[in-house]
Amino acid sequence: MAESAGVRREQARRTREGVLEAAAAVFVAQGVQAPVREIAHRAEVGVGTVYRHFPTRADLVTAVYRHQIDACAELAPRLLAACDTPSTALHRWTGAFVDFLVTKHGLGAALGSEDPGLENLHAVMVDTLVPACAELLGACVDAGEARADVTAYTLMRAVGNLCITGPDYDQADARRMVDLLLTGCRTTS
Repeated sequence: MAESAGVRREQARRTREGVLEAAAAVFVAQGVQAPVREIAHRAEVGVGTVYRHFPTRADLVTAVYRHQIDACAELAPRLLAACDTPSTALHRWTGAFVDFLVTKHGLGAALGSEDPGLENLHAVMVDTLVPACAELLGACVDAGEARADVTAYTLMRAVGNLCITGPDYDQADARRMVDLLLTGCRTTS
Protein backbone atom coordinates (compact mmCIF):
# COMPACT_ATOMS: atom_id res chain seq x y z
CA MET A 1 0.00 0.00 0.00
CA ALA A 2 1.41 3.39 -0.98
CA GLU A 3 2.27 5.87 1.72
CA SER A 4 0.01 8.86 1.96
CA ALA A 5 1.34 12.24 0.86
CA GLY A 6 1.01 13.49 4.44
CA VAL A 7 3.21 10.69 5.79
CA ARG A 8 5.85 11.34 3.12
CA ARG A 9 5.81 15.08 3.85
CA GLU A 10 6.25 14.40 7.57
CA GLN A 11 9.15 12.04 6.89
CA ALA A 12 10.77 14.63 4.61
CA ARG A 13 10.30 17.30 7.30
CA ARG A 14 11.90 15.08 9.96
CA THR A 15 14.78 14.24 7.62
CA ARG A 16 15.32 17.93 6.83
CA GLU A 17 15.24 18.82 10.55
CA GLY A 18 17.72 16.02 11.26
CA VAL A 19 20.08 17.32 8.58
CA LEU A 20 19.80 20.87 9.98
CA GLU A 21 20.57 19.68 13.52
CA ALA A 22 23.48 17.57 12.30
CA ALA A 23 24.85 20.42 10.17
CA ALA A 24 24.63 22.85 13.11
CA ALA A 25 26.63 20.47 15.31
CA VAL A 26 29.22 19.77 12.60
CA PHE A 27 29.56 23.50 11.84
CA VAL A 28 30.27 24.18 15.53
CA ALA A 29 32.95 21.51 15.61
CA GLN A 30 34.53 22.01 12.18
CA GLY A 31 33.27 25.28 10.71
CA VAL A 32 30.92 25.92 7.81
CA GLN A 33 33.34 24.38 5.30
CA ALA A 34 33.03 20.94 6.95
CA PRO A 35 32.60 18.05 4.50
CA VAL A 36 28.99 17.27 3.60
CA ARG A 37 29.74 13.58 4.21
CA GLU A 38 30.33 14.44 7.91
CA ILE A 39 26.92 16.08 8.09
CA ALA A 40 25.26 13.16 6.31
CA HIS A 41 26.96 10.66 8.62
CA ARG A 42 25.84 12.53 11.74
CA ALA A 43 22.28 12.83 10.37
CA GLU A 44 22.34 9.13 9.46
CA VAL A 45 21.40 9.82 5.84
CA GLY A 46 23.19 9.59 2.54
CA VAL A 47 25.07 12.52 1.01
CA GLY A 48 22.46 12.60 -1.77
CA THR A 49 19.75 13.21 0.82
CA VAL A 50 21.61 16.27 2.11
CA TYR A 51 21.92 17.63 -1.43
CA ARG A 52 18.28 16.84 -2.21
CA HIS A 53 17.20 19.11 0.65
CA PHE A 54 20.05 21.65 0.28
CA PRO A 55 21.46 21.72 -3.28
CA THR A 56 24.36 24.05 -2.38
CA ARG A 57 26.50 24.67 0.68
CA ALA A 58 25.07 28.20 0.79
CA ASP A 59 21.56 26.73 0.97
CA LEU A 60 22.59 24.53 3.90
CA VAL A 61 24.45 27.29 5.77
CA THR A 62 21.55 29.68 5.25
CA ALA A 63 18.99 27.12 6.42
CA VAL A 64 20.99 26.25 9.56
CA TYR A 65 21.55 29.91 10.36
CA ARG A 66 17.89 30.82 9.74
CA HIS A 67 16.69 27.84 11.81
CA GLN A 68 18.83 28.93 14.77
CA ILE A 69 17.84 32.59 14.39
CA ASP A 70 14.17 31.63 14.40
CA ALA A 71 14.67 29.49 17.51
CA CYS A 72 16.39 32.39 19.28
CA ALA A 73 13.62 34.81 18.29
CA GLU A 74 10.90 32.41 19.42
CA LEU A 75 12.60 32.12 22.80
CA ALA A 76 11.99 35.79 23.71
CA PRO A 77 8.21 35.67 24.28
CA ARG A 78 8.46 32.27 25.97
CA LEU A 79 11.01 33.66 28.43
CA LEU A 80 8.89 36.75 29.10
CA ALA A 81 5.99 34.47 29.97
CA ALA A 82 8.05 32.06 32.07
CA CYS A 83 10.42 34.32 34.03
CA ASP A 84 9.61 36.24 37.21
CA THR A 85 10.95 39.51 35.82
CA PRO A 86 11.59 40.94 32.36
CA SER A 87 15.24 41.48 33.28
CA THR A 88 15.62 37.77 34.04
CA ALA A 89 14.06 36.99 30.65
CA LEU A 90 16.42 39.45 28.92
CA HIS A 91 19.41 37.96 30.74
CA ARG A 92 18.48 34.39 29.75
CA TRP A 93 17.71 35.39 26.16
CA THR A 94 21.01 37.25 25.89
CA GLY A 95 22.77 34.11 27.16
CA ALA A 96 21.15 32.14 24.32
CA PHE A 97 22.19 34.86 21.87
CA VAL A 98 25.78 34.65 23.16
CA ASP A 99 25.76 30.88 22.66
CA PHE A 100 24.40 31.38 19.15
CA LEU A 101 27.11 33.91 18.25
CA VAL A 102 30.07 32.12 19.81
CA THR A 103 29.28 28.83 18.11
CA LYS A 104 29.31 30.26 14.58
CA HIS A 105 32.86 29.16 13.70
CA GLY A 106 33.64 30.24 10.18
CA LEU A 107 30.37 32.02 9.67
CA GLY A 108 32.05 35.41 9.66
CA ALA A 109 34.10 34.32 6.67
CA ALA A 110 30.98 32.94 5.02
CA LEU A 111 29.13 36.22 5.57
CA GLY A 112 32.01 38.11 3.96
CA SER A 113 32.33 35.72 1.04
CA GLU A 114 31.32 36.48 -2.52
CA ASP A 115 28.67 33.73 -2.44
CA PRO A 116 25.38 35.43 -3.40
CA GLY A 117 23.45 32.77 -1.48
CA LEU A 118 24.93 34.02 1.79
CA GLU A 119 24.71 37.78 1.30
CA ASN A 120 21.44 38.26 3.19
CA LEU A 121 22.27 36.32 6.35
CA HIS A 122 23.21 39.39 8.39
CA ALA A 123 19.97 41.13 7.36
CA VAL A 124 17.98 38.03 8.33
CA MET A 125 19.58 38.08 11.78
CA VAL A 126 18.95 41.80 12.29
CA ASP A 127 15.39 41.69 10.93
CA THR A 128 14.47 38.70 13.11
CA LEU A 129 16.40 39.17 16.34
CA VAL A 130 16.25 42.94 16.88
CA PRO A 131 12.44 42.83 17.33
CA ALA A 132 12.79 39.91 19.78
CA CYS A 133 15.40 41.81 21.78
CA ALA A 134 13.30 45.00 21.57
CA GLU A 135 10.32 43.16 23.05
CA LEU A 136 12.42 42.03 26.02
CA LEU A 137 14.14 45.37 26.45
CA GLY A 138 10.81 47.22 26.23
CA ALA A 139 9.36 45.01 28.96
CA CYS A 140 12.40 45.77 31.12
CA VAL A 141 12.00 49.52 30.56
CA ASP A 142 8.27 49.33 31.32
CA ALA A 143 9.05 47.46 34.56
CA GLY A 144 11.67 50.05 35.53
CA GLU A 145 14.44 47.45 35.23
CA ALA A 146 16.38 48.93 32.30
CA ARG A 147 17.42 52.32 31.03
CA ALA A 148 15.19 53.75 28.32
CA ASP A 149 18.15 55.06 26.30
CA VAL A 150 19.41 51.57 25.38
CA THR A 151 18.15 50.33 22.01
CA ALA A 152 17.87 46.69 21.01
CA TYR A 153 20.11 47.14 17.98
CA THR A 154 22.85 48.85 19.99
CA LEU A 155 22.65 46.22 22.73
CA MET A 156 22.88 43.40 20.20
CA ARG A 157 25.85 45.00 18.44
CA ALA A 158 27.62 45.37 21.78
CA VAL A 159 26.89 41.74 22.65
CA GLY A 160 28.11 40.69 19.20
CA ASN A 161 31.38 42.54 19.67
CA LEU A 162 31.89 40.95 23.08
CA CYS A 163 31.44 37.51 21.52
CA ILE A 164 34.48 37.66 19.24
CA THR A 165 36.51 34.88 20.81
CA GLY A 166 40.16 34.09 20.41
CA PRO A 167 43.04 32.20 22.02
CA ASP A 168 42.84 34.13 25.31
CA TYR A 169 39.12 34.92 25.27
CA ASP A 170 36.50 32.16 25.15
CA GLN A 171 32.76 31.69 25.53
CA ALA A 172 32.94 31.95 29.32
CA ASP A 173 34.80 35.28 29.01
CA ALA A 174 32.16 36.51 26.56
CA ARG A 175 29.38 35.55 28.97
CA ARG A 176 31.08 37.42 31.85
CA MET A 177 31.52 40.54 29.74
CA VAL A 178 27.91 40.41 28.53
CA ASP A 179 26.79 40.11 32.16
CA LEU A 180 28.71 43.33 32.89
CA LEU A 181 27.11 44.97 29.85
CA LEU A 182 23.63 44.01 31.05
CA THR A 183 24.43 45.37 34.50
CA GLY A 184 25.24 48.69 32.84
CA CYS A 185 21.84 48.66 31.13
CA ARG A 186 19.95 48.55 34.44
CA THR A 187 18.27 51.59 35.87
CA THR A 188 20.15 53.32 38.64
CA SER A 189 17.14 54.02 40.84
